[in-house]
Amino acid sequence: MKRYRNGEIWDFEHQMPVAAGAGGVILGLDGGTTSTVCICLPILPFSDPFPDPVPVLARAVAGCTNHNSVGEAAARETLEQVMAEALAISGSNRSVVRAVCLALSGVNHPTDQQRILDWLRDIFPSHVRLYVQNDAVAALACGTLGKLHGCVLIAGTGTIAYGFTEDGREARAAGAGPTLGDWGSGYGIAAQALTAVVRANDGRGPDTKLTSSILEELGLSSPDELIGWTYADPSWARIAALVPVVVSCAEAGDEVANKILFDSVQELGLSVKAVVQRLGLCGPEGKDSFPLVMVGGVLEANKRWDIGTEVIKCISKDYPGAVPIRPKVEPAVGAALLAWNCCMKESLKEAFKS
Repeated sequence: MKRYRNGEIWDFEHQMPVAAGAGGVILGLDGGTTSTVCICLPILPFSDPFPDPVPVLARAVAGCTNHNSVGEAAARETLEQVMAEALAISGSNRSVVRAVCLALSGVNHPTDQQRILDWLRDIFPSHVRLYVQNDAVAALACGTLGKLHGCVLIAGTGTIAYGFTEDGREARAAGAGPTLGDWGSGYGIAAQALTAVVRANDGRGPDTKLTSSILEELGLSSPDELIGWTYADPSWARIAALVPVVVSCAEAGDEVANKILFDSVQELGLSVKAVVQRLGLCGPEGKDSFPLVMVGGVLEANKRWDIGTEVIKCISKDYPGAVPIRPKVEPAVGAALLAWNCCMKESLKEAFKS
C-alpha cells in the first residue's frame, strides 16, 4: 500500500499481513482539548445490531488534537499516530478499514471538515468511507448508540451543547472556547476561582477559602505567585484541573466557590435550553421527551455539590421531557457506531438505486 506523509508510522503494516476474508473494521476517534481516543471495532452485517457490550478490538490514547490549541500540523500527526496504533493493536491495517469517523473539538465549520476529509483521503484507500464531525456529535452518539437525535451537553475542560432532530436539523450553543466565554466549562470554573483569589488578595473581592486551598494545591506561598504560575503555561487543561478544589471549597461552605458553581450550572443549563428551543426538541407544548446525553468530568457526581444533577434540575424546570442519559460507552465508541450507522444508510441507498 502506498505510504504517505509520516510514512514510518505505518511501517507495521509490512510485518502484519491481514488474513484473507477478514470482515473489516471501523475506526472511531474522539479528539478533545485534553486527550484523544481511537477505538477499533469489527464491522458486523448491517442487519445485526451491535452486541452489548460493544466488541472493542483495540483502544489507543494520545494527546490534544484540537488544531486551535496545538496547530494543524501537530494535530494531524497525533491523529495519524493514534489511528495507526489502534490498527496495530487490533492486528489490522488500512486495507481492511471500511469507515473512519473523526469527531474532533475545534471542527466548527464546513471548511474545517473538508480540510480534514481531504487530508484523510491521502491516508486511507479510496474504498474507505470518511466522516468528520465536532466531538460533541460523538458524545451524543455514545449515549444514543449511534442515533443522532436529542441533545448532548459536554462539560469537561471546555463545554458545548449540540442537538439533532430526527430529520437531520442541528444546532449548537457555546463551544467557542474560553476567550469567547465558555462559562460552565472546567476552564471557566477554575479561571473564575483564580480570579476570585486575586481579587480577594488585592481587596476587590471577599475573602475566600479558595485562596488557601488553591495555593496548597499548587505548592505556592502567596497569591502573587499565581501570576507566574498561570502565564508559565496557560493551557486550558492545566487550569481546568483545579475544578476539584473549587468543588471541595463549595462543599465546605465557601460562598465564593458556591456562587461560581451555581453560576456555572445556570450557564450550562442555558446552553442546553438554547439548543432545545431552536430545534423544537421539546415539542410545541414544551413537554415532549428527548434524550439529554451528559458527558464530561464537570458533570460527574461529587459528595454534596453534584453539578450534573443540578444542571438536570435546571433544565427540567423548563423542559420536563428531558431524559438524562449517562453513556455506558465512551465517545470514541460513539464515533465508531455513528460511522457504522452512516455506512448502513449509504449502503441501503445504493442498493435501492441499483
